Amino acid sequence: MYLDESGDHSLRVVDPAYPVFVLAGVVIDAAYVRHVVRPELEELKRAFFTDGRIVLHTSDLIRNRNGFERMKDPAFRGRFLEALNAAMRRWSFTVVACAVRKDHHARKYGTAAIDPYMLSLEVVAERFCYELRQRGIVGADIIAEARGRPLDRILERSWQDLLVNGTRYVGRRELSDRVRRLELRTKTAGDAGLELADLVVSPIGRHVIGKPPREDWAIVSEKLRRRDGSWYGAGLVVLPG
Repeated sequence: MYLDESGDHSLRVVDPAYPVFVLAGVVIDAAYVRHVVRPELEELKRAFFTDGRIVLHTSDLIRNRNGFERMKDPAFRGRFLEALNAAMRRWSFTVVACAVRKDHHARKYGTAAIDPYMLSLEVVAERFCYELRQRGIVGADIIAEARGRPLDRILERSWQDLLVNGTRYVGRRELSDRVRRLELRTKTAGDAGLELADLVVSPIGRHVIGKPPREDWAIVSEKLRRRDGSWYGAGLVVLPG
């Protein structure tokens, strides 16, 4: 599973325009990433930007920077997003995610409020284990983007806490059996799994705060893990409930 987040996890500062923290995981076979997603994504980037090694960051796509300056042209932008959305719809992957409404969370729990990163990691790891259990898989990996020592330490500490205590519904033994390791990587060219996770997480955040839906949310919502036909609570958990 490849992890990425959207928004600031801090409860001290809440942006009224984006008062959520979202952690999303893309559950996907590593061989499928190597043999299908990575070459197709590099071909797409070469077709539009002549450089298959350019790294996809949603923030750069939105702000037309760091190699994506051509996105300022509305016609070009439309063609690229259409091709990218078609690829995402075609690829086979499952999404599990947790969104924490920070303002509601802080109001409800006050000084006892759990850090949104720790809270959402527990939920996402739990849903990942459910998916692995359903598929009969043990020894899977979680790959997250390295964000610098302060944020990396929070993630590493949160993960170690889960290994010691388990989650509310998944015991520590099953968690350690199902998930072999958590690895932090700097997002670089060719790490298509992390690039895909980056593309998935922002549409979820926009949906949770009630922004008008775009094509990317339609695609992501189709990929969310389901239970009895519904993704709410199974693929996407929004807290407080």
